[in-house]
Order: sequence, then C-alpha cells, then structure tokens
Amino acid sequence: MKVTNMIVPNLLLGIAGGIQYNALQKATKHPREASEKTLRGILTYAKDTVYGKEHKFDYILQAATDEELYKRYREQVKPNEYEDFRPYVERHKNGEKDILFPGKPELYATTSGSTSEPKWIPITEKYLKNVYGKMTKVWLYNFIQNRHKVFAGKILSIVGKVIEGYAPDGTIYGSVSGKTQNDCPGFVKKLYSNPQCVYSIADYTSRYYVLMRMGIEQDITLIVTANPSTIVELQNNVNRYYDEYVSDIEKGTLKADLNIDPKIRQEIEACLKPNPKRAKELRELKAKYGQVLPKHYWPNMQILNTWKCGNTKVYLDKFANSFPEHMLHQEFGYFSSECRFGLVMDDTLNTVMFPHYHYYEFVKEEDMDNPDARFYQLHELEQGKRYCPYVTTYAGLYRYNMNDLLEIGPNYNRTPTVHMIQKTHGIVTMTGEKLYERQFIEAVRKAEADTGLKTRFFIGFAELAESRYNFYYEFADQSVSQEQAEKFTEAVDAALKEINIEYKAKRESLRLKDALTFRLVHESFEQFKERCIKEGARDGQFKLNLLLQDENRHAKFNDLVIK
Repeated sequence: MKVTNMIVPNLLLGIAGGIQYNALQKATKHPREASEKTLRGILTYAKDTVYGKEHKFDYILQAATDEELYKRYREQVKPNEYEDFRPYVERHKNGEKDILFPGKPELYATTSGSTSEPKWIPITEKYLKNVYGKMTKVWLYNFIQNRHKVFAGKILSIVGKVIEGYAPDGTIYGSVSGKTQNDCPGFVKKLYSNPQCVYSIADYTSRYYVLMRMGIEQDITLIVTANPSTIVELQNNVNRYYDEYVSDIEKGTLKADLNIDPKIRQEIEACLKPNPKRAKELRELKAKYGQVLPKHYWPNMQILNTWKCGNTKVYLDKFANSFPEHMLHQEFGYFSSECRFGLVMDDTLNTVMFPHYHYYEFVKEEDMDNPDARFYQLHELEQGKRYCPYVTTYAGLYRYNMNDLLEIGPNYNRTPTVHMIQKTHGIVTMTGEKLYERQFIEAVRKAEADTGLKTRFFIGFAELAESRYNFYYEFADQSVSQEQAEKFTEAVDAALKEINIEYKAKRESLRLKDALTFRLVHESFEQFKERCIKEGARDGQFKLNLLLQDENRHAKFNDLVIK
C-alpha cells in the first residue's frame, strides 16, 4: 500500500468535504428550521414555472409560520405518483422550459415504473451541483473519517453508462452515478481502476471480465457498487476466468474473444502493459489457496460500500468472510434515481437525511392506504416506527411517493435517521429490478397471446436465496406439458424485458437468474384459499396479490404443483 498516494486526496477532500460536512451538521441540528427553509427555497425556485403557477406556489409562500406553510402546501399540492408528473416531463423532453422547474433538465435518469414506459427522472443543474456534487464530497470525506487509508490504493466503482440516449430535444439520459464519476475532480479520477469506457461494454460477462482483469492487477482499497449482487457476479467471473486474467496481466493484453466494441477495446488496451511481477503473485495465491478471494488479491481493502438493507441482505451471505477482516462494509444508504435521500456516516444501517436540500414528509405504515392519512414532518418521527416517505426536491418532484417502507433509527444530532425495509404497493425487488404486479400480469397476458396457451390462475414468487422468480401456472388445458410450460415462461420473461428496463438489465447482467416454472393442479387457487380460511383468514376480506415475496404463502403452493 502506497500511503503517499493518499496525501493529496485526503488533503483536498478534507477541505472541500469538511465545508459541506459542517453545513450538514448545522442542518441536522435544526431539522424543523431547515425543513421550512428548504420548502420555501424550493417553492421560490419554482414559483414562476407552469407547475408552480398551477399549484399557487406564490400563495403558499405568503404563509407566516411553518405550520401554515405546510398546511397550504398540502392543500394546493396533492400526494403524487410518477404518472402525475409524466405530462410535465414530456413537455420538458420535447424542449419546453420552465415547466416543473426553471429552465430544462441537465439530464434524465431512466428507471422502471408501473407502466411499460420507463420513468424519466429529470435532474436539474441545481440538483446535480448540490445533492450530487456537494454531498458526494461529504460522502468521500466521510470515507476518510472511517478509514484514513481508504485512498491509499485504487477505487473500483461500478456505475452505469453516462449517455444511454437522448430525449427528443437532445437532452441526454443515462446514469447519474456515471455522470457524477465523469465530472469528479481530476485527483479522484486518477484513483479509479479502469477507464469509464468500460461501463459502455454491452455484454455483461465481458464487462465484468475487464473490470476484474484491470482491478485484480491493482491494489484496490475502496469498492463502491450499490447492489451487493454485483459483488457476487464479479467473484463468479473471477472463479471462471482467473487464469485468463493472469495471462493477460503477464502479457499486458486483453482476451481476444471478449465481446467488446473495437473502439472501446482500443481505449482499454492503451491502458495496459505487461506486469509479470503481479502475474507471478496471482499464480502463487492460487497455488496457496485454491479458490482466490478478495481478501487474498486485495489484502489492503479498506471499505466496501453496498446496500445491506431490505432484500439485499441475502447476497451478503454469499461473500461472507471473502474480504479482509479489518475492512469496513458500509451501507450504501437509502438512494434512488428519484432522490438521493441521504448518506450513511458510520458502520450502522442508518441514512442521515439532507434537510437543507430536500423537504421530507412521512405517512405511518398503518395509514399508507388511507386517503386521509396524516403527514408527519421530519422532526415528528418516532424511533422504531415505520413510515412511507414523500419527497419534494429541487428537481421537479413535489410530494412524490417513494413507494418505500422505512424504519426510523436513532437521531443524528436532532434529525432522525432511516433505513430501508422494503418496497410497497405490489412492487417486488431482489436486485433493484422493481417489478410491479401489473407488469407481471401484462407479461402473462402477452405470453398467452404469443403461445396460444391460456391460464386459469397464475402467481409469481421472488426466490431471494437464488436470485430468481418462481412462476406458477394453472393452465386451462391440464394436458400442457412441462416443456410447453417452460416455453411459456420464456415468453413471460421476454415480455418482462420489454416492459421493465430494470428487469432487462438485471437479467442481462446475470444478477437475476432464469425463472423456474411450475404447473398447478386444477382449482389450485380455490384449494389455496380454502386452506388460508381454515387457518383463520376471513372469506370476505381474502385477497391474494399475484406477485409476492412471501415465504409462508410460497410454501403453501408446494403440494399444489403437478409432479
């Protein structure tokens, strides 16, 4: 480990990050005052826009107290889902200014939504500069506070492609994480283990190969990737291609049969040179350990930064004991395309919110389906209770339902912390695919039209331990064979890839495995319902979602499967 490498980043991030860290400290010590100031700031920023005029932001801003401000805001702006904003976003996409916010977006982040049309999340210059720019400095500064040698080596940061395409008016859409990495200071860029063009490799096996072929040659001290399933796939790639890595490292080459665009290959190969010394070290590691793990090839690792909450916990067991004992595995934090909600500052699961950049509201878990639910302010939250969050941002989202269930942790200064429990409202996610029940239903109906097979009943379950879905069908024709049923699942899978861009990405990146297919006996739903009622469910209130993450209900279908 070359400790001298960390002097410049530690010094500069200590200055830049320290300034923003102090601003966060001030805001979290006074959450009530910060919340009012932030809401007034956002409304003032957007009051002359189409949305601001339609929803009387000028009138709301005339409120003399914070209670009156919140009351007027609730009266004029209803709670919103993404589809409520889509018409406004479409106007921005087609070149109009001053619709949801002043001017036009800097870029769009695309992610899956409840319909086949993806969500286009606008990211404004103001949001990019403050929430991603300034708070990323706090994030990096905080790494140093937890492990002061974190920048003594290289950074392996897995991000998305910066430019995936263009809106009709020419505005780019792509990965915000990729954009943030691309715009980071030069002294930080020098620490990345690979050029950014690697993230444009379309074939995921080849992309993982390049990431690890370049990464395993270097002394990695920090890994940042939101989803821990990516770590599992990177190690799978190591297990498969370790000897090829070593050969490439020794010769300074890149395996010839990888599926890589020639221009990208040329850019990558320009970064490579023969390294027989490292190749010898790697061969010795394999001779000594057999299966070579990160703790062997990256013994100086300081921090691994991934999600650890919600459904992602299942992946953590797959690489338990694979990293050095001294390493900090830090929670990535509650984060989405719509909102960078906050940062984790320590070795807990708790996300520290940004009351000086977002206005937050919360509904209690038990009231989330109540149209007259009370909305709680940040300073009113109770530790240990669960809430659904709504956010208002400088990027054109107003009282936006995040469709997540959060649990409140201890205060950071005087501001409550949060951690993710699960998605809500018929949304299932294992590796970030955010699959909606209605999308699954739509995919089955399309498969019926494509194959000519008709279902009498169907249901899907998330199989977390295996990172796959199990699809169960009761076909109208009970003579449908297992082979035919598996072809039906292939049609469902193809339809889901068309409907949900995140599902497609996770399937192509191998993080979601092939779904398993099960045929159900005649009147399977009726038998299942009867069993549930005998166990205490009320007949008049019985309801069954068709896409679930529910081990107890899943187990009840085992003996309803045609063997």
